[in-house]
Amino acid sequence: MFPMLSQLFKQMLSKPYTNLFPAKYAPKSIKKFLKAVEEGKAKINPPVELPEWFRGKIVYEREKCIGCRSCIKVCPAKAIEFKEEEKKIRIYVGRCIFCSQCNDVCPVNCLHMGKEFLLATDNKLEENLIVE
Repeated sequence: MFPMLSQLFKQMLSKPYTNLFPAKYAPKSIKKFLKAVEEGKAKINPPVELPEWFRGKIVYEREKCIGCRSCIKVCPAKAIEFKEEEKKIRIYVGRCIFCSQCNDVCPVNCLHMGKEFLLATDNKLEENLIVE
């Protein structure tokens, strides 16, 4: 029991190892923090560099798409639907599991993984989470 308490106190008193959330993405409700940054009383950490293989929000190059529906067949999350009238697809990023199988199967490479990862919202049908 005592080793656990000593570890707990050690963690509570040490500096965190994680990078602070970049202030440019922070909600508008933290005006005190931003004001402290301007006055030099607080520090903003730069965003962490993303690796080359990072899987962020899907990027869809609509003009390249031939409407073959291969991506729909392979998507395990059923996050892609076909728009019959336009012969194009719609991707619901809120359902996407970022497996990249749709990218791998696309014959014309109109789908690829982007670098955008700040997608948190309380509305999974928000405009930012639907790729057309």
